[in-house]
Amino acid sequence: MQHFAPFQAKLSLASACAALAFTAFLGAAPASAQGACANQGDLDTMYCDANKDLVADTPTDPKKRKNPSTLVFTYTPVEDPAVYAKIFEPFTQNLAQCTGKKVVFYQVQSNAAEIEAMRSGRLHVGGFSTGPTAYAVNIAGAVPFAVKGTEKEFQGYNLIVVVKKDSPYQKLSDLKGKKFAHTSPSSNSGHMAPMALFPKEGLKPETDYKILFSGKHDQSVLGVRSGDYDGAAVASDVFHRMAARGQVKEDEFRVIYRSEKFPTSSFAYSHDLEPVLRDKMLKCFYDYRFPADMQKAFDGADRFVPVTYKKDWEIVRNVAEAGGESFSRTGYDKETAREAAAAAKKAAEKK
Repeated sequence: MQHFAPFQAKLSLASACAALAFTAFLGAAPASAQGACANQGDLDTMYCDANKDLVADTPTDPKKRKNPSTLVFTYTPVEDPAVYAKIFEPFTQNLAQCTGKKVVFYQVQSNAAEIEAMRSGRLHVGGFSTGPTAYAVNIAGAVPFAVKGTEKEFQGYNLIVVVKKDSPYQKLSDLKGKKFAHTSPSSNSGHMAPMALFPKEGLKPETDYKILFSGKHDQSVLGVRSGDYDGAAVASDVFHRMAARGQVKEDEFRVIYRSEKFPTSSFAYSHDLEPVLRDKMLKCFYDYRFPADMQKAFDGADRFVPVTYKKDWEIVRNVAEAGGESFSRTGYDKETAREAAAAAKKAAEKK
């Protein structure tokens, strides 16, 4: 695509290699890190869910709990990670002061890299986009605890399909046989929701069109504008933020489909954090109020609103199930390999 620079192509290839390495890493995972487990649900064998809240329990052995001197934080790579490093700077400074820990922002280039970082113990807390949240829970032991929002409600978004304003496409079925972009296999709005929701609108992915993975939501939007894609499935909040930053103009596009509301990116901590540190950190999140620049960047959200994975991600799990997707380790291995292959192909095409 025209908006890709050579450096970005190299990053895509690096992400592909990382994803393939992650798949191999998962295959080599130990059978169980905590011995016998009364209930595991969809969690990887490294974790246990004795209380059946669908997320990994804190290790019962105190020696397996972590109290790091430096907290590593990141935010989902739905757009340029460097943008969010700056946006979250006031918050990370506050978190450091509040917890008494050094806090660093770790820039990740793919969902697979973010999930692998938490699974391997290199990431302690971070924002995961909607679909990858479920994989992070099951594969990496992530425990979602908050979503951006206001005093009234947490923030959500819609799956939207954008086309160029001057294009002839008015409804989803008009895109049969056209160049249609999904973002990545683990994305809810960028892949799993389209797989589940589009068929009843008269458009079957992989049957009526060949899925083209762009890698990220912003790349899909820019690809539509440049003509690389005829249409793209993206998250409404990302699209609106791009317009607010001046990357695109909303009147350059037409939205021809809008889904019901999904929860936006979650904030989740690693299940093995020492409970005293974890509880202190959570209070720091919940008590924080976004400064003006953060509110502008996040569509008016001014705080972290408490959520639970079991209740608030039920709609996401249901959509995935309806689309024949699985948030299990087997499902993630398959999707990660597919994402890696798509990224490698894209990188090769740019050479």
